[in-house]
Amino acid sequence: DICDLEVDAIVSPASPNLWMATGVAGAVKRRGGDLIEFAAVRQGPADVGDAIVTGAGSLAARWVIHAVSLDQARRTDSQAIDHAIRNVFARARDLGVETLAIPALGTGVGGFPIAEAARVTVAAVRAELARSPRVVRVTLALRGVAAYEAFRLALAAAEAVPAGVPA
Repeated sequence: DICDLEVDAIVSPASPNLWMATGVAGAVKRRGGDLIEFAAVRQGPADVGDAIVTGAGSLAARWVIHAVSLDQARRTDSQAIDHAIRNVFARARDLGVETLAIPALGTGVGGFPIAEAARVTVAAVRAELARSPRVVRVTLALRGVAAYEAFRLALAAAEAVPAGVPA
């Protein structure tokens, strides 16, 4: 459960209005408190691909990075996920984050295919780790066998490609 992880920052999927109603975002709000949502909404609306930082309320993490990976209709695509992950890392660099937890963006209410989300996420994380020397650990916080298998395959495929080459 991403809400239980003791990391500097957790990533919460978001839509441009930054309301935290369902899925991972809803769980983060329920566990961390309404103040997380209030702080996020005050910074909105945001563009798809943006990443907005708030405190983490009563969660173990210090920050929540709200990755705007869904549009107003709660849909997403590979470009939105890629941009959101890259902006998450930009905010992580701004904050001096060393440990980060990321869920499978867009695969819940967004309905995006898990295998494609895994491929896009792994490629973006891999590229951004090269630019983020302070980040020493990224935890992929996943739910269900299908998500674990999709990310395992994406990670294996990425490891077969030399660093600096798009996976």
